[in-house]
Amino acid sequence: MRVAAKRDGRLGQDAAAKSAELARQMRRLDVPWARSAPSRAVRAALLVFVLGPLIAYYVRARRRGHERFAQLTGPVVLVSNHSSHLDTPAILRALPAAWRRRTVVAAAADHFYQRRSVASGVSLLFNTVPVSRAGGGADALEHIQELVADGWNLLIYAEGTRSRDGSVGRMHSGAALVAQRHQISIVPVRVTGTRAAMPPSASWPHRIKGRLLSHRHQVEVAFGAPVAPRAGETPAQLMARVSAFYATGADDPPAAGQPGACTRRGG
Repeated sequence: MRVAAKRDGRLGQDAAAKSAELARQMRRLDVPWARSAPSRAVRAALLVFVLGPLIAYYVRARRRGHERFAQLTGPVVLVSNHSSHLDTPAILRALPAAWRRRTVVAAAADHFYQRRSVASGVSLLFNTVPVSRAGGGADALEHIQELVADGWNLLIYAEGTRSRDGSVGRMHSGAALVAQRHQISIVPVRVTGTRAAMPPSASWPHRIKGRLLSHRHQVEVAFGAPVAPRAGETPAQLMARVSAFYATGADDPPAAGQPGACTRRGG
């Protein structure tokens, strides 16, 4: 019994040390100047006058459910499916301007933060913050927790990577940990059409080839009903209620354990 207790204690200490080290790494990689007022002004101009028209050449976008934000008080955690690098600009453009200005985007540290020039570019353009795909629990998200506490909304792709076949994969619980700690709602976001315009294997979007002329892809960004944490609910149970939005296509996800609830993707 004592040996087992000591072993469990060491494992717990090792996990805590790993989380603390991941948190330090994410802080070092972060680009805080991208959240300054001048950077926000530059980002707004780029999204409206440069990136917006560029993306509009490839896709015809529509949004649904954005009126929900008129009844919401931020911050919130936006949880979206992920199948293309076009997802982030599509979601940001679909958000009401006031919400867009106060939203940070969780970006994989091992993909976007290996080179400082790339990290600075994506941070300026999309207001990204680094996250580790190696896990680490709530402590590894400490830098993001602080931003949410300051009133920033968080957009996170809970699957951890882009879907290769367009299906929604297992969603991890990082978003739930943030929502539960701050007692804020999760707004599920479903993006469709971006994978056809720019699949994971592509480095640039493309139009639909026609016999005479090419055409734009149809993209839709749908915002679901807010999902608020419940007392005594585990992160997995909260993510199961969020995942129901993608499984059923319903605007109002059912409660966990009720018909239509999706429990297999929690965790």
